[in-house]
Amino acid sequence: MEIRQHPFIRELISLGLPSIDYVVAGSGPLLAHGLRQDIGDLDIVARNDAWKIALSMGEATVPPSGHGLMVVLFGGHIEIFDRWLPGTQDADTLIGSAELIDGIPFCPLVDVLEWKRRSDRPKDREDVELIENYMGTV
Repeated sequence: MEIRQHPFIRELISLGLPSIDYVVAGSGPLLAHGLRQDIGDLDIVARNDAWKIALSMGEATVPPSGHGLMVVLFGGHIEIFDRWLPGTQDADTLIGSAELIDGIPFCPLVDVLEWKRRSDRPKDREDVELIENYMGTV
């Protein structure tokens, strides 16, 4: 499936976020690289105008990590954060290192691999294996 046809990506695009002010994190990059077809949601790290747009569309709450703020849109399909997980790079660095895939900024898989290894949940272990196999680093 073309990435722009995925329902969550279509919802993301409909928000009109400026691509210089956000990055798709979490499992979204695995979707973009064709490593996973089914994901539970899209995690977005936003700053500046993208964050202002998110705030105009929903209420900011504290995420499960307790780190920063998040806005949940489209019934939970899109979660927009003002920062990523504790111990990770700041929003500016994450957004600055994004790779564009079909015009959408995604976190590089090497960064996703690092977070997933650190989180070490069963779902993350599966993703680590997928990324390592894809990158040839098993």
